[in-house]
Amino acid sequence: MAPRGDSVNEEMRQRSRRRIMRATVELVDQHGYAGTTLTDIAERAGLARGLLSYYFDGKRLLMQSATHRMMHQSLSRALAELAPDASPEARLARAIDAVLGLALDHPRVMRSHLALILDPDTGAFVQDPEQQQLGAILQGLLRDWGAPDPVAEHAVLRSALMGGCIGVLLPGAELPLAPIRADLFRRYELAWELGCPPQPLPPERERPPARG
Repeated sequence: MAPRGDSVNEEMRQRSRRRIMRATVELVDQHGYAGTTLTDIAERAGLARGLLSYYFDGKRLLMQSATHRMMHQSLSRALAELAPDASPEARLARAIDAVLGLALDHPRVMRSHLALILDPDTGAFVQDPEQQQLGAILQGLLRDWGAPDPVAEHAVLRSALMGGCIGVLLPGAELPLAPIRADLFRRYELAWELGCPPQPLPPERERPPARG
């Protein structure tokens, strides 16, 4: 039997990596970060426990990568649902809704992710390949929208989106999604009806004046 080529080996590695990240999101969704072990993840992914360290340097970095992949996939699916000729405003609105929606659809995953990246004792925010793909999409959307500096504006948007998720998820002090979304939409001058609004009209105090 002829040996596998480099491209085949790389595809197998990427496939295993994706299985690990998918298993991580599924298990943390069900049991939380503390209740999920690397052994659990390996079993769900159908891999030997020792292989996880080959792909990821520890549980924390795996959690970050898995969450970034989930965000990247959700954003890509949301944008793919739009018509090819959708306006830059419509695409940016859909992207904002896709990321904020993860706080409602995957609260345990997003809480765990935010807690890890905000804790200085566990490390720092990592720009892994999944995060870079996510960032590239958002920067492209901001460029099309008209941001003078898409890279700098992406940093602002990323912080605003994560802050919005914290607002939705903060235990004991949760905020409704509508005012958080309205604040972001006002910053980017997006009409409330774009994307997937959580209610027919924006909150009364956030409703923008009519534009001439």
